[in-house]
Amino acid sequence: MTRLKLKKLEEYLQCVDGFEKPKILLEQYPTPPHIAACMTHCMQEQHGDIEGKLVADLGCGCGMLSIGATLLGAQLTVGFELDDAAVDIYRQNVLDMELPNVDCIRANVLQLPCSKWDNAFDTVVMNPPFGTKHNAGMDMRFLDVGMRLATGAVYSLHKTSTRQRREKCECYQCHQLQTVQDQIEVLMVDPNHSRRSEIAVNHLL
Repeated sequence: MTRLKLKKLEEYLQCVDGFEKPKILLEQYPTPPHIAACMTHCMQEQHGDIEGKLVADLGCGCGMLSIGATLLGAQLTVGFELDDAAVDIYRQNVLDMELPNVDCIRANVLQLPCSKWDNAFDTVVMNPPFGTKHNAGMDMRFLDVGMRLATGAVYSLHKTSTRQRREKCECYQCHQLQTVQDQIEVLMVDPNHSRRSEIAVNHLL
């Protein structure tokens, strides 16, 4: 059962501070509160993938998706972020909102040790680099890591322009949930191939 209504969740997320000086090469674009609220609310309301779960947020930035998951009842939320400044803002956001059971680890997502983190989380959520700054395929590399970390579903934001490249990958089932903004869509990937139905998230539009 979702603890917060969608509108209330979005109101809370509007209080989350973003990047002070976004780094273009790291593709530090913020996840808008509306999209973060709709995405996480959908994850819980339609699939029960947050409340009581261990949740990882890859490339978490300032914590928008992490905080959304925490507000919806995640047992523990752990963000992974490379940039020191973003980690500091993330932790300050958590302190300001007095949230329990949520933290950020400074780490390169692509270099997380397998022995420690593989299958450590129920659910993985991310707004990865889209791979538009001379780093094509970066979003798929983040997805690969998410698949290693999750025992349940992986939820991710992607550019529609990378859809053809994702469809060529046969290593996992990838479901388009909905186009949420111009050229942006939400995907759900199930490592166990056990959930194949598309999720209706028309309220993201």
